[in-house]
Amino acid sequence: MPCQYCNEHWFWKKVGRCQRCMKQLICLSIFSWLAWWYAGASNPKSIESVTILVAGFGFHALLFLHLWMRFVVFPWRRKKIKS
Repeated sequence: MPCQYCNEHWFWKKVGRCQRCMKQLICLSIFSWLAWWYAGASNPKSIESVTILVAGFGFHALLFLHLWMRFVVFPWRRKKIKS
């Protein structure tokens, strides 16, 4: 069962709030880098290796966006509203 934020349809209302999504991104990031190290590091110019690299960077970028919103943007907004 998804959390209340996952039921939202707008991306910016969800990012940084859903714990389940962040945990999934952590697992996907680790898995993609391990898969690249195991299968793609020996031939980094192959299409399979590049595909795993793109997936790894995509997962990490989305995870960074979640963490940035959670630990920088939301506290800054709360501080700005209080003052």
